[in-house]
Amino acid sequence: MPDRKKKKPLVPKLRFPEFKDAGEWEKRKLGDVYRFIPTNSLSREKLTYDSGRIRNIHYGDIHTKLRALFDIEKESLPFINDGISLKESNNDGFCVLGDVIFADASEDVDDIGKAIEIVNTGGQKIVCGLHTLHARQIAPEFIVGFPGYLFQSRGIRQQIQRESQGAKVLGISASRLATIRIFIPKQPEQQKIADCLSSLDELIELEAQRCEALKAHKKGLMQQLFPLEGETKPSLRFPEFRGAGEWEVKTLEQVAIYENGKAHEKEIDDQGKYVVVNSKFISTEGEVKKYSHSANLLAKKDDILMVLSDVPNGKAIAKCFFVDKDNRYTVNQRICKLSTKNAVSKLLFYILDRNAYFLAFDDGVKQTNLKKDDVLHCPLQLPEDKAEQQKIADCLSSLDELIELQSRKVEALKQHKKGLMQQLFPQEVI
Repeated sequence: MPDRKKKKPLVPKLRFPEFKDAGEWEKRKLGDVYRFIPTNSLSREKLTYDSGRIRNIHYGDIHTKLRALFDIEKESLPFINDGISLKESNNDGFCVLGDVIFADASEDVDDIGKAIEIVNTGGQKIVCGLHTLHARQIAPEFIVGFPGYLFQSRGIRQQIQRESQGAKVLGISASRLATIRIFIPKQPEQQKIADCLSSLDELIELEAQRCEALKAHKKGLMQQLFPLEGETKPSLRFPEFRGAGEWEVKTLEQVAIYENGKAHEKEIDDQGKYVVVNSKFISTEGEVKKYSHSANLLAKKDDILMVLSDVPNGKAIAKCFFVDKDNRYTVNQRICKLSTKNAVSKLLFYILDRNAYFLAFDDGVKQTNLKKDDVLHCPLQLPEDKAEQQKIADCLSSLDELIELQSRKVEALKQHKKGLMQQLFPQEVI
């Protein structure tokens, strides 16, 4: 009986016109194309950002900072301390153009086996460090600038994730990585794809820089719109308030009502009516959500919700969320709700968000847990005239809107790139 399942050719959905008749991409094992070079496992104590002769790529760098195409002029990498010899670092293979570096461990499946390609060393010596796998082509199958994108493609990433092992921490070995199948088009097509995606990356980077510039402008503006430490007036005041008096010194207790959030863990429901505001929700700017049909502490429009507990040196402690609508959010434990009673809520939000007073409770050693009294004793300075309070809040809110629009533009470009890659690379999962 004939096989009714006809094997699909290994080609991408989208091809540049000049390659539509170029035939199938070649399928090879990674281990037949790349060889692995020994890496080192130096601890952070043996690295420094001050100065040195040799740069070191750490798996954490790949997870959090490095682009798919690694350019030393666009990244910050630590040096190996000068007192450590290459022999001690167990690495006699400096990175060269076209080398691919994989992160071989992660708690997150999205990061396991994440890869970067070296496209510019700037003449500096770079070695691969803790939990990395350093791969170099046996023969020049790929042009420089293509593998970085290839190893981001869905078909390759799913194979790597499938080959990873572990419970809490996932890991992948060079031997398992060597078994995955990679797809190889002719080099002119590689160049076209690399040029297309790198141009898109440059646009994303440019728009991201504009977003960061707006954030920096906001930070600088806030330093002028609020009194500096030891001062009673800001250095910058709107024209109609330049003759107004000094700002009043108060405590948070004088301007807000405090309530502790309540547990919702037993009532989490993906179909729930209310968003459960927890630390993860606030720290991710609302991207990570849980829902509940129960509102154990319902927040009202203009309430301020603040994180009370975080790990040492955490980025969530005292981070605030401003409630923009009624009957939408319920407050979880380890979050407090602040309802203003004689101040403009949005201005108070800008003052309290990651306020230095709260950050001082973090000793960098043990978990920080802010108590009710700690929060209510927070010292504040506010202009007496509510019209001035509102003017400052409106100014900063307008700037936040610009930042949000720019952030959405960056995210839209990233999604466009993701969709484009799904079409420019074969999606076969072997």
